[in-house]
Amino acid sequence: MHRTTLVSALALTAALLTATPASAATSATAGTGWEPAPTAPFDQPAGARCDAPIHSEPIVDEVVRKVLATHPDGSPSEVAYKGDLVIRVTNTDTGAFYDADAGGSAIVDYRTDGSQRWHAVGPVLLGVGEHNGNLPRGQHLINGIYTLDIGPDGYRTLHMIHGSTDNVCTHIE
Repeated sequence: MHRTTLVSALALTAALLTATPASAATSATAGTGWEPAPTAPFDQPAGARCDAPIHSEPIVDEVVRKVLATHPDGSPSEVAYKGDLVIRVTNTDTGAFYDADAGGSAIVDYRTDGSQRWHAVGPVLLGVGEHNGNLPRGQHLINGIYTLDIGPDGYRTLHMIHGSTDNVCTHIE
């Protein structure tokens, strides 16, 4: 990716994200094109992400999305996401949990082959299976400025520009 393209994407992300404060997302979404984008709870068996089985569920979810462009068939091709999101990741064997602040912002390009490219700022929670990404198996909290490519096969490739990663599994095992 060319540096100017990335800078433009990040500038667009910043402009979109400051347009409607996340705390006012519910009341300010009507007529603005922003709509709720709730995060579903999910479970992973032992060994899929962490050594222990985990349950992940949002305890704060104010994420909204805005479709910026569509494919010829009308399906979204570019979508902006923003809003507060805290996901509780629980080791279902022991009850130990970690509350992950995953309230980052992103513009996501949805491609017709099923792949995605995320232009992101701030924290996002990303699950990676064994040999399914350039990060090790885990439930990673990624924070900073980065792009993320998700292939049609689900393979995840993180391109960190500036930031950090934290495998949440280490906090609950």
